[in-house]
Amino acid sequence: MKKIVFFDADQTVLDMRTGVPESTRRAIERLVDNGHEAILCTGRAYSYVPDELRRMAFTGYIANGGAYISHQGKILLNVEVDPALALKTVEILRQYRMIPVLEGTNYMYFDPEEYTDDIDHLAVIIREQLGSRFRTIRGNEQRLGIAKCSAKIRSGISDIDGAIAALTPWYDYIQHYRGMARWTVEFTVKGHTKGTAVETLCKALQIPISESICFGDSMNDYTMFQACRTKVAMGGSVQDIIDMADFVTDSMFEDGIQHGLERLGLI
Repeated sequence: MKKIVFFDADQTVLDMRTGVPESTRRAIERLVDNGHEAILCTGRAYSYVPDELRRMAFTGYIANGGAYISHQGKILLNVEVDPALALKTVEILRQYRMIPVLEGTNYMYFDPEEYTDDIDHLAVIIREQLGSRFRTIRGNEQRLGIAKCSAKIRSGISDIDGAIAALTPWYDYIQHYRGMARWTVEFTVKGHTKGTAVETLCKALQIPISESICFGDSMNDYTMFQACRTKVAMGGSVQDIIDMADFVTDSMFEDGIQHGLERLGLI
């Protein structure tokens, strides 16, 4: 029976600094060669899916926190925030002393001068990886095409609870505490999650949800784990994800994707 396998990006198939392990690349190629669907299911905006991942054998993409779905080059869903709300989001985050990073299908927007010394290294990495898909907020206030926002926390300065309360009429949120995303709150469009996107894509491809499998490691994979039948946690995952998993594979750096797919009998 054909399976559909969903892969988180960061610390599942991709390390922000070192890229994709060769064993992961080969394993996903073998998975697709064996007749299965391989879907990148990332909380990242599609604009921030690096070329290295786009060159891989994935048959489809879920991005923008679940608000973007494509399969074999055809876009099935692409929900964006109204530009007026995008600008209001910037104003609210700055009011609560957080740094807005606006994420869209085509571009990401942030103002580098807002970054402070403790997190400016992340801005440099992001900007290098984005290349021509980077835009400043400044000068683009009236044409912000975004689907989500990652708000960076200024340690000891930001009013996180105030920002969350102010934005929850329009967004759901996930707060991160580990990895490169630590000190970040993700705000995603209400009603769209990795889990809803998994269900939408399975229905569109007429693949029963009983044939779905996912690999992930962090709290932005929670709804994906809720939706999929078989759940595989990467080594080093947060405890909530481990608790939901059918089994824990090795970490990304220890060929965890290859070992997990082998254990499932898919490669």
